[in-house]
Amino acid sequence: MPDADDLQLRDLMSDLAVRAGEIAMGYVRSSMRTWTKGHSSPVTEADIAIDTFLKTELRAARPGFGWLSEETADDPARLDRREVFIVDPIDGTRAFAGGLPDWTISVAVVRDGRPVAAALAEPEAGRVFTAARGHGAYLGNRRLAASGRESLAGARVAGPKPMLDKAQRGGAILLPKVHSLALRFAKVAAGEIDAAFAGGQSHDWDLAAADLLVQEAGASLTGFDGAVPVYNRPVPVHFPLVCAGSPLYDIVRRGS
Repeated sequence: MPDADDLQLRDLMSDLAVRAGEIAMGYVRSSMRTWTKGHSSPVTEADIAIDTFLKTELRAARPGFGWLSEETADDPARLDRREVFIVDPIDGTRAFAGGLPDWTISVAVVRDGRPVAAALAEPEAGRVFTAARGHGAYLGNRRLAASGRESLAGARVAGPKPMLDKAQRGGAILLPKVHSLALRFAKVAAGEIDAAFAGGQSHDWDLAAADLLVQEAGASLTGFDGAVPVYNRPVPVHFPLVCAGSPLYDIVRRGS
């Protein structure tokens, strides 16, 4: 059932995502410090500044919620919380650091393992995607609806090249890489892409906001077995994923 508080959370996160985008654009216009973590994953000082900003504002607004962010050391206390903020301060940091436009700021609330409110800012384009469970997905004031394409012939698809081979053989049009995974799926919700894929090793913060946008736009985001992603688990990593509106979703999920 729709929850009125989810609308308040959506609007709160939308406002903060816009403000976070302004912070990020300030770094775009100046030199910024960058470094790597883990297996050569890039980080910039903008990632850290936005993470700090969002953490401060969101925790002040909802002190009882858990917190999971790409740029915050994981605290297992989140596992005991029914509601958790899941944040990627900059999704597509490699693009951001390289001066490319396809990066986003992703903010979501997960309740009982599934997203219920979301905001995804695309600052370079001046766009903000929002959704609340049961209330629809929006790009600005425009309600979103995913493509209803019925075949692969002429379908616009995006994702890792090895996952696109069957689609290409079926007549699909391969689109350039979208560096922000969240944006890749949000574009399916907006009808700008017909189907999108993600390889394994995506994380909660890459997916939670976009997942709700996709659902509320009438599309599906699942594993190839049809299982929906579950969030706020001890290890927040996901299986390969497929995303499309009906009936194309069944076609690309089954690989036919």
